[in-house]
Amino acid sequence: MNRLLKICMAALVGGCLLHAAPLRAADPYEPSPENREARKQFAESRFGIFLHWGIYSLFGQGEWYLSNAGLDPAEYAKAAGAFYPHRFDARAWVTAFKQAGARYVCLTSRHHDGFSMWLTDQSAYSMAATPFGRDIVGELADECHRQGLGFHLYYSLIDWTRTDYPAGWTGHGKGHAGEADYDAYFDFMKRQLSELLTRYGRVDCIWLDGMWDHNRDSTAFAWRMEELYDHIHALQPACLIGNNHHIAPLPGEDIQIFERDVPGENKAGLSAGQPVARLPLETCQTMNGSWGYAVADRRYKPTAALIRLLARTAGKGANLLLNVGPQPDGALPEKSLTRLDSMGRWLARYGETIYGTEAGPWHAGDSIVTTRRGNRLFLHVLSPNVEEVELPVPFRVRSVRTLADDSTPRHTAHNGLLRIYGLEIDRSCPDYVIEIK
Repeated sequence: MNRLLKICMAALVGGCLLHAAPLRAADPYEPSPENREARKQFAESRFGIFLHWGIYSLFGQGEWYLSNAGLDPAEYAKAAGAFYPHRFDARAWVTAFKQAGARYVCLTSRHHDGFSMWLTDQSAYSMAATPFGRDIVGELADECHRQGLGFHLYYSLIDWTRTDYPAGWTGHGKGHAGEADYDAYFDFMKRQLSELLTRYGRVDCIWLDGMWDHNRDSTAFAWRMEELYDHIHALQPACLIGNNHHIAPLPGEDIQIFERDVPGENKAGLSAGQPVARLPLETCQTMNGSWGYAVADRRYKPTAALIRLLARTAGKGANLLLNVGPQPDGALPEKSLTRLDSMGRWLARYGETIYGTEAGPWHAGDSIVTTRRGNRLFLHVLSPNVEEVELPVPFRVRSVRTLADDSTPRHTAHNGLLRIYGLEIDRSCPDYVIEIK
């Protein structure tokens, strides 16, 4: 029995989400010309690598281990004395990411445990406290610049170790309630961000996280985000700002982030009430089930699933920021490298259907998405069960071709309806791409 998918125009189904109302008519933030150009370059990149790495990797329990286990911060901090990632090789890392087809890298410069992955002057709790003693941020920045990959930095807005950070609903094992001073903590963050934005050349994006730590407060917590955004843009006007807060974008933000979901969906339960705005979009997702290295986490997604996720994000006009959790010795997990290699080989052949494309006009759940480049529409069939497709075409169809073998699939175009039929898709094919001109 033929499995037929009739596709409606996405403008009637989900495309409206991709072109939601502007943020606010009175938005005081006016991006600089160089920032607008950076947004364009970012949106064309479509694929980046997320790196969750810190002293938490030593425990092999993920990046939330300090909070989840209710540990004493002073005891946890002793792990810095054992952090010696002798296999860390920035050149090898960036080479692997570039071969995978990634266009940028985002490193956790400081996560919620407060440990800084560079030689900061603002705290002794940094790479200076390790026997390794090297500047991870600096080495990775230099190599990204050398190999032409964008360099992004994750920076946590919360800190489970500093006594001046006003504790939210996470990190309650630290035991220093009543000592909070957000003004002092805010100044500390500004000084650290100043270091990151003045020491390492071009930083293409500051990726903030943690505003949700105070979303359960009885009154709104005054994060002073606009002031922080102004500080970042004053130091590097082209630097994009994203904030993983799971709400509508705030004035001063340049990209919109969706955690574990493609824009317009809420399968992970983190995007409820998060409208899709007129900004460059990014979906961040783990390769297995964890962000930071977790020794027992073997739930690696198959390569085919990752390729389909990349196509689905591109079909919504979004980038995919795919996470790798480096090991405590500085090596990248072999299972991650294997998947990245396979994605790179797929992108070497089909990258034109992903990079520099716009969201296509049609989609049908997780089975079919489309991307567009000029007068070329790419139909990504993500399920081998699809044998026939019908879609409205308010334009003249010049040609239909299967990219895998440059063949012409059986099709008819009549009365504004394109029917492609007789598809025989191998079950091992992650994404069967058909070009429509």
